[in-house]
Amino acid sequence: MTGGLIGLILGVLGAWAAFYVSARHRATTARGLVEQILSNAHREAETIRMQADLASKEDALRHRHALEAEMEETRRDLREQERRLEKRGDLLDQRLDLLNDKERQLEDVRRRQADQESEIQERRLATDRLEARRLEELQRIGGLAPEEARQLLLARVEEDLRGEAGERILRHEAKVRETSRERAVEILAVAIQRFAASHTAEITVSTVDIPNDEMKGRIIGREGRNIRAFEKATGVDVIVDDTPGVVIVTGFDNVRREVAKLALERLIQDGRIHPSRIEEIVKDTHDEMDEHIRKVGRDAAREVDVVGLHDKILDYLGKLKFRTSYSQNVLRHSIEVAFLAGMMAEEIGLDGALGRRCGLLHDLGKAADHEMEGGHPAVGAELLRRYGEGKEVTHAALGHHDDLRVDAPYTVLVAAADAVSASRPGARRETLEKYVRRLEELESLALGFPGVEQAYAIQAGREVRVMVDSRQVDDPSAATLCREIAKAIQSQLTYPGEVKVTVLRETRNVEYAR
Repeated sequence: MTGGLIGLILGVLGAWAAFYVSARHRATTARGLVEQILSNAHREAETIRMQADLASKEDALRHRHALEAEMEETRRDLREQERRLEKRGDLLDQRLDLLNDKERQLEDVRRRQADQESEIQERRLATDRLEARRLEELQRIGGLAPEEARQLLLARVEEDLRGEAGERILRHEAKVRETSRERAVEILAVAIQRFAASHTAEITVSTVDIPNDEMKGRIIGREGRNIRAFEKATGVDVIVDDTPGVVIVTGFDNVRREVAKLALERLIQDGRIHPSRIEEIVKDTHDEMDEHIRKVGRDAAREVDVVGLHDKILDYLGKLKFRTSYSQNVLRHSIEVAFLAGMMAEEIGLDGALGRRCGLLHDLGKAADHEMEGGHPAVGAELLRRYGEGKEVTHAALGHHDDLRVDAPYTVLVAAADAVSASRPGARRETLEKYVRRLEELESLALGFPGVEQAYAIQAGREVRVMVDSRQVDDPSAATLCREIAKAIQSQLTYPGEVKVTVLRETRNVEYAR
C-alpha cells in the first residue's frame, strides 16, 4: 500500500512536472511569438516611416524643381526685359544724338539767319542813305518835284536789286552744280575703289581633246551618222579637221556649246559612240547642266547677299554665266553692277540691299531674250514682275538703258553702275571702229531695199529705224519690208543680243485755203 501511495505520489509529481514543463514551453513559445510579432511590427513601422520620409522628400524635390523652373522662367523674363530696356536705352541714345544734331543744325540755321538779317538790315540802311542822297541830288539838279524824284529813284534801285538778285541766283546754281558734280564723282570713285572685279573674255569655240586620230572616225561614224546625230541633239556644229588631238565644237549659244563639250568628252571616255548612246548622254548632260545652272545662280545671289529670289529667277541668273555682251561675261558684269549700285546707294543714304538686288537682276532679260519678244530690258522687267519682284527692281531692269523716263533713284544708280562696269579697261574689248562699223553695216543693209529713204541705227545698234517713201510702199508692203530687213540682218550680220527693226511710213496731205 505504501508502494502504491508512493507510486501515486510519483505519478502526481510526474504529471505535475510534465504539466509544468508543458506550460513553461508554451509560455516560452508565446513569448517568442510575441517578440516576433513585435519585431515585425517594428520593421513595418520603420518601413512605413521610411516610405513616408521618401514620399515627403520626393514631394519636396518636386516642389523644389517646380520652384527652380519658375525661378528660371522669371530669370528669362528678367533677361528679356533687360535686353528690351537696353535696346530702348540704345534707341533713346540714338534719338538723343539725333536731337542734339538737329539742335546744332537749328542753331547753325538760326545763326546764319541772324547774320543774313543783320546783313539785310545793313544793306537796307545803306540803300535808304543812298536813296536819300540820290533824292537830294535829283531835287537839287533837276528841280523835280519830291514825288517824281522819289518814283525815279525807286525804279533805279529796283533795277539794281533785280540785277544783283539774278547774279546771286546764277552763282548759287553754279555752286550747287559744282558741289553735286564733286559729290557724284566722289561716290563713284569710292564705289569703284571698294570693288575691283576681274574680267575674262568668252569665245564661241571650244576644243575637246581626243586620245588618237582613230577616235575622229568613230565620232564621225559610218557615213557621218554619229556626227549628224550629235549635232542634231546638241544644236551645235562639230568640226573634225586635220588638227591633231582635238575636235572643235562651235556655236553662238554658250549653254548648248558647254553641254555639247561635256557630252562629247563623256562619249569619248565611254567609248560607245552611236546615235542612241549619243541621245542618252546628251540628255543626262542637259539634266546635270540644269542643276549646275541653278547652283551658279544661287552662288551668285549668295555672293552679293541677295536673298528670297524665285527658283526661276535663279535659273535665268545662272544662264547669264554662259552669255557674253561685247566679250564681257554678263553674270560677272551683273555681280559687279550689284556691288557698285549697292555701295553707291549706301553712300547717299538709300537701301544698299535693294540697290544690290536691282543691280544683280538688271540684265536678267539677256538670259531669255531669245525666248520672248522684245529687248532685254523689257524681257527682264516682265520676268521680274512675273516672279514677284518689287517695282524698284522691275523699273531698274526696264530703264537702265534710258529707254523711258527715269523716276526712281535705284534705276539711276543701276544705270551709272552699268556704265562704269561696261567702260572699265578690259571689261569690253570692242573698239570704237568696230562699233561704228556695225552701225554703218546695219544702216547700209537697210538702205539697200527698194523704197527706203533713210535708215538710222540707234540704241548702240540694238534697233534700226527705217523711213520709207509712202508713194512706193503701202502699209502691207511696209510689214513685208520690215520682216525682210530683219531676216537679212539675221543672216548677213554678226551682232550680240537682238536687233529691233522699225519701219516708219508717213503720209501727209496739204491744202491751202485762199
